[in-house]
Amino acid sequence: ITKINNTGSTGSIIDLNRLASHKHYAKSVNYTATNSNGNKVKELTMRAEVGLLTRNVVFKGADDDSVDNQYGAHIMLHSPGDQSLTGRISYVELTQVGQAFQLGRYPIHFHMIGTVHGSYIKGNAIHHTYNRACTIHGVHYLTLEDNFAYQTMGHTFFIEDAAETNNYLRRNLVMKSMRSWSLLNTDQTPASFWITHPNNYFIDNHAAGSAKYGFWFDLQTHSTGPSFDADICPEYEQLGEFTGNVAHSNGKYGLRIFHRYTPVENPCAGLANQPDRDQPIGDGTTPVVTRFRDFTTYKNNRSGLIAEEFGALKFHNIVTADNLFAGVEFGVTSAGPWLSNSDEYQL
Repeated sequence: ITKINNTGSTGSIIDLNRLASHKHYAKSVNYTATNSNGNKVKELTMRAEVGLLTRNVVFKGADDDSVDNQYGAHIMLHSPGDQSLTGRISYVELTQVGQAFQLGRYPIHFHMIGTVHGSYIKGNAIHHTYNRACTIHGVHYLTLEDNFAYQTMGHTFFIEDAAETNNYLRRNLVMKSMRSWSLLNTDQTPASFWITHPNNYFIDNHAAGSAKYGFWFDLQTHSTGPSFDADICPEYEQLGEFTGNVAHSNGKYGLRIFHRYTPVENPCAGLANQPDRDQPIGDGTTPVVTRFRDFTTYKNNRSGLIAEEFGALKFHNIVTADNLFAGVEFGVTSAGPWLSNSDEYQL
């Protein structure tokens, strides 16, 4: 980039010193949205994401061996017990970070602390990593906000044990989550946001150019690893919030909900009452209507959204366009015995 002109009436003009190597699509399309209140013309903007990789403070793995051995620097915060530490990492550039083939060696890792009110990861640029970007492991109430992750190996923002709740991920941008053969099996099909417990908050995040998925709700039967607890049943837990997120240009799906998501009032009663993975019945399994709101997804290499087995989910104001196979795919919509004629229970 040799020049940026912001004085034009039609937007900024960028001058380059050579032709671009790849096609860069940018277009706004008007469409008509229809609901019970009538028609409304809305705009879908499809264009490349832009993120700033540099910061004044740089945390970097060694140049002599980090790249060749995929063995970079890492930051771990650990102290057992709720509120036993406060960690605040902001506006730092982290590169050549994380260690392939090493569990727990992530660029930024909050590890088995419990509640961490007041802790945050904000405004950082995390790029060219060998093992994720940020890992939320055994912690609650952590804020991740305004971070930019680029060219990361494996799942980028990683909720590890399916016990982590009430963490807030806002306005983060992820570009180019890459496959890894040195981590979990699922890292061979990476997601920009890998979500194992639904009771977290995902607001206004963008996921672009992942090898497979933008957002992947890979919900577990119980929490796993050192956080294992038979009384935690993520497949039936309530959603924190999923609002205003964008996923595009991903290798398969913008949003994948897999295997099962059937939120009910008493989550583990739902699991106990369906040993054959049929629809839960009995006390404590009254459905909780769960809403995914204002999700935009386009130009994915299969579909914008897929939900493979789910209960009383409602998708509000979902915009999907120009995906290779389909806008939306549904598998088993198991509304079950609670299906009624009321709007509250329509899928």
